[in-house]
Amino acid sequence: MFELGITTEQIVGYLLVFARVGAWVWLTPPFGGAFLPPLVRVITGLAFALPMTPSAIAASGGISLAPVDLLLQFALQVAIGVALGLVCLTLLSAIQSAGAVIDVTGGFALASAYDPLMQQQASVISRVYRLLAGVLILVSGAYLIIMAGFSLTFEALPIGAGLSVELTAMTLTEALSMSFLATLQIAGPIIAILLIVDIGLGLLTRVAPTINLFVLGFCSLKSGRLLLVGVAIPQISPMLAGLTDASVDAMRGIAGG
Repeated sequence: MFELGITTEQIVGYLLVFARVGAWVWLTPPFGGAFLPPLVRVITGLAFALPMTPSAIAASGGISLAPVDLLLQFALQVAIGVALGLVCLTLLSAIQSAGAVIDVTGGFALASAYDPLMQQQASVISRVYRLLAGVLILVSGAYLIIMAGFSLTFEALPIGAGLSVELTAMTLTEALSMSFLATLQIAGPIIAILLIVDIGLGLLTRVAPTINLFVLGFCSLKSGRLLLVGVAIPQISPMLAGLTDASVDAMRGIAGG
């Protein structure tokens, strides 16, 4: 008779690991959000959980097979995965948030105010920055650093251990503050230049009231703002590296490591 040599504890351990990994993958860029379809995210979680299972079972010191304990542990692993995914999502979404701020400040989001049907096309810079961040995470190998940091949470917070609500809330608050600061660092210089340009145009209309500022803004200024955004794009890579390290530190903070 053919035997696979897989014990019940290993199967249950794999499912518990997948509960944490799956919740984390569902939220964390570039796997979570709109980057991958739901089915692909589930398959990705199943694949990532496979190599993490042996070390996770070893770190747990044994898994209880009682039905009630399994249900509680499954719910706890999902909660841990969501907490870890939220801090990564908060930090790594700073680049997309900066693009959204530039959209509003630069006037690219005004299209939805005139035509609600163009709402999906309004957030031009936000979409570009989100796509760019996802590509950079994959190309630069930053996702490997994030995954390595996540895999260590099974040692710092093994299966069977409880999640500290205080540490989680504190880490999420710090991640939110750091994300806000990173958004200002990315979008701040562009916003400042756009403000100076708008003030200059306001003074120009005072000097020469016959100038059609509306036509001038939609023709030349839009091109200049896009060029300004393109000049700022190379600065995203070092910022993303810092956000990647911050994500690993945040996951370590939630795990208590």
